[in-house]
Amino acid sequence: MPRPKRYAIISDIHANIEALDAVLADAKAQGVDDYVCLGDVVGYNAAPAECIHRIRELGCKVVKGNHDHYCSDPTVNLDDFQPNAASVIEWTRRNIGEDDTRWLHELPLTATIMGFTVVHSTLDSPEHFRYAFDTLDAADSFNCQRTRVCFHGHTHVPCIFIRAPGGDSNAVVKVGPANGLLRQGSYFINVGSVGQPRDGIPKACYVIYTAEGLTKLSVEFRRVDYDIEAAVRRIEEAGLPARLITRLYTGQ
Repeated sequence: MPRPKRYAIISDIHANIEALDAVLADAKAQGVDDYVCLGDVVGYNAAPAECIHRIRELGCKVVKGNHDHYCSDPTVNLDDFQPNAASVIEWTRRNIGEDDTRWLHELPLTATIMGFTVVHSTLDSPEHFRYAFDTLDAADSFNCQRTRVCFHGHTHVPCIFIRAPGGDSNAVVKVGPANGLLRQGSYFINVGSVGQPRDGIPKACYVIYTAEGLTKLSVEFRRVDYDIEAAVRRIEEAGLPARLITRLYTGQ
């Protein structure tokens, strides 16, 4: 039998280098073999260049998030954005280099890796960055899913959507971030957020996915402490909106 392969699946780093480094250290201690990034490397926090460089150094598969798109495409009109969001995007555009901007811009929207799929938002319209909060949203994505497992992010809230084998396309259930074997059925798994959790737990969140062939599959949701104070100081020094600080402290 081939040795099981362990992947650290990370998403929504959002320019929080303190959280990213803590997650990478934890993943290394857990003996992962490879990393996958589901996008939104930048946005909201104050270390975009540092986070881009860290992810690029990993040489891992990365898909594009909506903030990666906004911050790397100057044609995106920010007039309809909430003012705080627009100000952070503009600040990020000024604080990453041309090469990193090009790298973000050229990221793919989806990828398939050794029998599983990854996307930032949903598979039915990845370019529109739709949110999958409920089972109806997940059902639309399942209709375009061609592997048993797909990982996504975007909402910053970890959860698992499950569709029974051979079930109606709308027969989808949603459960919390449970650890263990993935039994029969298809899975659409939100891995939570590294850099700005929104489930009320202010710890960085990611998933370790273990695959032994294409049949024995398991997930482990991990929460990691990091230096929130250091991340807050960066936000303050950059002059970014105070609301971003509150979100880090509260996990909301």
